[in-house]
Amino acid sequence: MEEYLARIGPADEAALRAATERQQVLTKPAGSLGVLEELSVRIAGITGSCPPPVPSPAVVTVFAADHGVHAQGVSPWPQEVTAAMLANFAAGGAAVNAFAANNRVDVRVVDVGVAVSVDELDIVHAKVRPGTRDLSTGPALTPEEVRAAIDVGFGLADRLVADGYRCLLTGDMGIANTTASAALIATFTGATAADVTGRGTGIDDTTLAHKTEIVRAALALHEVPASDPAGALAAYGGLEHAALAGYILGAAANKVPVILDGVIAGAAALVAQAFHPAVTEYCVAGHRSAEPGHAVALKALGLQPLVDLDLRLGEGTGAVLAYPIVTCAVRALAEMATFESAGITSEGDA
Repeated sequence: MEEYLARIGPADEAALRAATERQQVLTKPAGSLGVLEELSVRIAGITGSCPPPVPSPAVVTVFAADHGVHAQGVSPWPQEVTAAMLANFAAGGAAVNAFAANNRVDVRVVDVGVAVSVDELDIVHAKVRPGTRDLSTGPALTPEEVRAAIDVGFGLADRLVADGYRCLLTGDMGIANTTASAALIATFTGATAADVTGRGTGIDDTTLAHKTEIVRAALALHEVPASDPAGALAAYGGLEHAALAGYILGAAANKVPVILDGVIAGAAALVAQAFHPAVTEYCVAGHRSAEPGHAVALKALGLQPLVDLDLRLGEGTGAVLAYPIVTCAVRALAEMATFESAGITSEGDA
């Protein structure tokens, strides 16, 4: 872990300055592209070049795992849906597959902790254990399992960049994973269980109150400090959160942008930030989830979402929707004419 984290450094200051200066001389009023201008500057800092290359090709990695807390009735969906959705991803039938095909993003699906065997599927098989333990009654994972799941994310990020990918997108699948996300977000932000617990797969008011109480009780049971990201993962899981944290750290170590999806990715990014604060310089918030904890996480991460469409599906759908916005921001910085090259003076003469 220490050797891997040592590969992460801050964004390139010279590239940041050059990109900021270039934005001021492009053929547009300064600031008129709003958030896209800041985004393009950040991509320049990430890649260490100005103008930066378009971050292509891109890949969304869907990490899948199950959660022992499902036994507490926090979701109306059976746990078997996780494995069924992996088959759907592998067959190309999920929303993320449709969005990814439209936006020329490749899809990778990873079993990091599904409760049942999915060995027959043509996916990445990296199961650490078959689901977590129940976070409401004890630790969800052992320290060894946490390290193993983080290593899955590290290793996959390294391999994808070695294969030529220049933008990594996060995806996830796991029934009951919003419960673990709420506990993680509360741990790293100091928010209450009520602040960060949402309806997940569409629960009613009674189940939401029960789910919120499960999160509150788990926080009181474990009392993990925000300075202990490995301890938080051990307490609450999930295996996909740990793998996503490693994947996000891996993007930063390889100096490529990582576009975050929704609340599960936000929770994992808070874990990654606790391991290495500079990691957020490499993160782009693809969208703002309808889950209340996601807004809390984004505020703590200091990230502004590119899309806000009341999405709460997961899978990486919001990240894939945001990817063309990222490429447009970079193309504007790289391909727009400057006032000088266009022969336009400050007096408006051409």
